[in-house]
Amino acid sequence: MVLEFKFRNNRKEYLIKCTHILSSITFWTFTTISPMHTSETSQLLMDLGITSEIISDRKLLQYEEADSLVLAETGEDGREHLLISDAASAWRELRGAAEVDGEKIFVVSAFRTISRQAEIISNKIECGINIDEILLVCAPPGYSEHHTGRALDVSTPGVESLNEEFENTTAFKWLQSNADKFSFSLSYPRGNAAGYNYEPWHWCFNAT
Repeated sequence: MVLEFKFRNNRKEYLIKCTHILSSITFWTFTTISPMHTSETSQLLMDLGITSEIISDRKLLQYEEADSLVLAETGEDGREHLLISDAASAWRELRGAAEVDGEKIFVVSAFRTISRQAEIISNKIECGINIDEILLVCAPPGYSEHHTGRALDVSTPGVESLNEEFENTTAFKWLQSNADKFSFSLSYPRGNAAGYNYEPWHWCFNAT
């Protein structure tokens, strides 16, 4: 006999399954099914014309906003870039190691709220860009790695930020050879499963 029931807590949906084999043997499983949309995020997606079919067809992962952030770097323009503590520490170590090897790598963007992600997409729509085209370069609100406080967009002097030309720099080659030593990996290589355009500048901290 198998009994299943679901419950929701902290924006997640859980499945509890009880499999009763013999009177003395019962197996329980406790599984996270999927993060739950808040009504606000769902409304943002609707307002932007991002349907559930778009999300499911791309098999995009939903991310919750980090709730504990620290300063990882302050840009030359005074902008503060925030990450979760472990990611910030790892980033500073990575940046320092790169500098020792003669490479200057700096943050362009780090933590980003769901509402800010929606604002970025809305601005592109107002410029007349089709939503399908936008979603090749921007994650839907609620689906960006930047929400987690673990993701970074980076660049180096002499190249335009958030441009594929970053791939041709020695800084990118250094990251390819060394980023994994600091638990950072390239999220969106060419042909990535999420269907985003190639982003050589986007790296994410994944603690092991």
